[in-house]
Amino acid sequence: MLVNLKEVFKYAEENKCAIGAFNTPTLENLRAVLENAEELNVPVIIMHAEMHENITPIKIIGPVMIELAKRAKVPVCVHVDHGEHVDYLKKAIDLGFTSVMYDGSLLPYEINVNNTKEIVKYAHEHNATVEAEIGALAAREGGEKINGGAVYTEPNEAKMFVDDTGIDALACSFGTAHGVYKVKPKLDFERIKIIRKLINIPLVMHGGSGLPEEDYVHAIKCGVEKINYCTYMMKAGYEALKADVESNNYSVFHRVINNAYLAMKADSLKAMRVFYNK
Repeated sequence: MLVNLKEVFKYAEENKCAIGAFNTPTLENLRAVLENAEELNVPVIIMHAEMHENITPIKIIGPVMIELAKRAKVPVCVHVDHGEHVDYLKKAIDLGFTSVMYDGSLLPYEINVNNTKEIVKYAHEHNATVEAEIGALAAREGGEKINGGAVYTEPNEAKMFVDDTGIDALACSFGTAHGVYKVKPKLDFERIKIIRKLINIPLVMHGGSGLPEEDYVHAIKCGVEKINYCTYMMKAGYEALKADVESNNYSVFHRVINNAYLAMKADSLKAMRVFYNK
């Protein structure tokens, strides 16, 4: 069942949990996540990041994502993750994406607001929802480090940004980072609580892979309703594929890629059980 963010957030609010949001640039990722959601009977968010255009262009994977979402037995939101260009997000909405994230977090405040307002207007005219970001993680999507480190979201600026833009969900920075963690991050849970008290829309955790279970649980209790998860699922697939290749037990692509899919399914299922308290 194809839905937008507002529909999946109803489940999060009713069940005091967070909705898992997974990057799915390949069919193997997509199958793993949707099969897990159906097994657990929970809504889910599948995402295509603009930076993944060089893996699978949105014009190819997008229609597949939308069709499989329509066929799913559970509500599925098809979302763009970290879209940095307004025209790209409009193209996604025209393809049938039900939600988009505009990431202008590194831009001056006024430019971020003006661009976000433009995509909010277009999305809402097409029954789609918009997530946007204020503050910046220590590393961008894909793990690229940002000079100067994380820019923690300032609560009053977060409220102003939500009021100025009319977005449906807010991605905020409170200590997580994209990519593989080399040291355990120190999350500012008090910041999440303060921001959640000031705004009336769901909060989103980016850089959600690789945290200990107790951090997910605590973040959800503090007000996070969407958790983005990608790196460690992809890492599980890579490690399975690498082991198969090094074992010399397989000589054809489809066998090693199938084992990678099974490893990604197992890893994402483990994460989903925590997010949904299953």
